[in-house]
Amino acid sequence: MSFLLETAPSRAAAALLVSRGTAGLVTTRVYGSRIVLRQRGRQFHAGPVGREKQQSPVEQFIDQINTKSTTQKTKSKIYKSADDAIADIKDGVTILSSGFGLCGVAETLIDAIRKKGIRDLTIVSNNAGAGEHGLTKLTTSGQISRMIVSFIGNNKPLGKQYHDGKVAIELCPQGTIAERLRAAGAGIPAFFTGTGASTLIQTGGIPHRLGAKDPQTGKHEVLEPGRPRETRIFDGRPHLMETALKGDVAIVRAWKADEAGNCVFRTATKAYGVLMPKAAKLAIVEAENIVPIGSLDPDHVHLPSIYVDRICPATSDKQFEKLVLAPTQDATAETGEEAVKRNRIAKRAAKELHEGYYANLGVGIPTLAPSFLPAGANIWLQSENGIIGMGPYPATKADADPDTVNAGKETITLVPGASTFDSAESFGMIRGGHVDVSLLGALQVSASGDLANYIIPGKAFNGMGGAMDLVSNPDKTKIIVCTYHTDKEGRSKILDECELPLTGKGVVSTIITELAVFQVDRVGGGGLTLTEVADGLTVDDVRAKTRAKFAVADDLGTF
Repeated sequence: MSFLLETAPSRAAAALLVSRGTAGLVTTRVYGSRIVLRQRGRQFHAGPVGREKQQSPVEQFIDQINTKSTTQKTKSKIYKSADDAIADIKDGVTILSSGFGLCGVAETLIDAIRKKGIRDLTIVSNNAGAGEHGLTKLTTSGQISRMIVSFIGNNKPLGKQYHDGKVAIELCPQGTIAERLRAAGAGIPAFFTGTGASTLIQTGGIPHRLGAKDPQTGKHEVLEPGRPRETRIFDGRPHLMETALKGDVAIVRAWKADEAGNCVFRTATKAYGVLMPKAAKLAIVEAENIVPIGSLDPDHVHLPSIYVDRICPATSDKQFEKLVLAPTQDATAETGEEAVKRNRIAKRAAKELHEGYYANLGVGIPTLAPSFLPAGANIWLQSENGIIGMGPYPATKADADPDTVNAGKETITLVPGASTFDSAESFGMIRGGHVDVSLLGALQVSASGDLANYIIPGKAFNGMGGAMDLVSNPDKTKIIVCTYHTDKEGRSKILDECELPLTGKGVVSTIITELAVFQVDRVGGGGLTLTEVADGLTVDDVRAKTRAKFAVADDLGTF
């Protein structure tokens, strides 16, 4: 009887087994193209012999990092520089690049990759860089051919490259990227999620690569369409199948790494720093502090050494993407028309944050709501990049920490009792309905609770960030939209049906604008009910600026 010996796929491996006397294997013979091992009358067939197919440089590199010998594993993981750590990386690989904006980005390794001129890269990252830092360096140099990303809004040149057909972009919700990475590291090939259901993510409606623009229609040729998702119904709701997201190389930045490869991350740098090494064949860590084995408390290690292959010194300075300081007394007393409108919305939204709530605040107007909470209010603010217990903006630049930022990449402080964690943990809280309420901005919102807030076709191509995840469980997490009543052109943002691509369908429960408060019957199909109007306004004033039908509550209030 003969059996395929899957643990010895090559001549070298078979010879090694025989030389060690493994399981009584003592002889080998060659039959045709295969090596046969004999043991107590059984035959074990090892891999083919003879001339092997010519491999590309990328295949050779991947084989190299897939077949680490015992000698390689016992070799020191410490490299003297980032240049040395990436010296054997080839063109065409997939790189998982950590960081939330510029927070936690592996800038030293990115500089080395740019310097070496590695090209035709597929990059997986939450963001695409900002200003002249982070992945912007590789997009402007033309070294990236494809990106899998949740938000590109702060890298304007990349958006132009996409529309010019020079780079492919796969937009993927932030929490889905995190979970796909976690799945890859855990050996889970695919999973189902409610994030992105009933949106262009489900249908594959966002092209990955564009071609020439038709001068007559103004539309681009689609060279590579988006990828539709397989859909199934669980608990009465549609869910999309997402696949594990693997990389050839992960580049991350840690606060501390010992010589074994155990890593410690500070505050919000955990977002992807903990996840990406687990999903890559080769993980390279640039560390701000490299310490001897035994220097780290085992209970304080965030990334165990088993996931780390190479360590080099982090020599680049950390950058503030958005240095925001606490407003002065004069600033809080703004009286301009826009400030008055923003503050009116935020003040009313603060009433939705009840004692003991865990609340997530989207960027923009929602972040102003906590300033209108009563003194001593017990509200825990959750940030999607991995924080519970966000505090106010730092008082001075000296108090600001580039490792501690909110979802808008603004510098913040942490309150006593705060905790920090990676993005897979954060979005598990969100999708699991553990967050009580989420305040979000909007481009448009419909009478049935549909939300559109991430893309304007032909104009704004920024990405959805974490918004699709935040609205994925509206039965457990109340979704409140905080937005101006009209857009910059004076057009109503509240419509019978959204005209822009959806972030979520039937997800919004309450709409707060500077003019009115609406309750949404998102499940029963009852549409909008006006429950409050701003002081000094009438129902007719609201109707004049609203493109959706609505009922008026019998006990109409004011705010």
